Amino acid sequence: MEKRNLIIYWTATVLMSVGMLGSGISQVLQVKAMADILTHLGYPVYFMTIIGVWKVLGVIVILLPGFKLIKEWAYAGLFFTMTGALVSHLIIGDGGKAIVGPLFQTVFIILSWYYRPVSRKIALTVL
Repeated sequence: MEKRNLIIYWTATVLMSVGMLGSGISQVLQVKAMADILTHLGYPVYFMTIIGVWKVLGVIVILLPGFKLIKEWAYAGLFFTMTGALVSHLIIGDGGKAIVGPLFQTVFIILSWYYRPVSRKIALTVL
């Protein structure tokens, strides 16, 4: 069971990391295709830099050992970013291909967070 969980964790984490790094770097570099998506959704272009930097930093924190509390924040931030993207696409009537990326990234984030090893979790204390 433990080995299965570790495989799920690393598979989801690698897929999430590749997606977040790819889109984050594209946003930081102001790639036109990414700018077109954000303006289509009604967001200003400068928003790309903010979101892109957060994505890259979030992936770095999640991949590094330690930093358990910051990892929780990174997972939450990536989750909010991807669910926000998903809802934004759905609200303006996008479907199909436009929602696949945010939907799968949300699933990868949830799986990575849920199956992370004990060494990457904050220990709960009982009062």
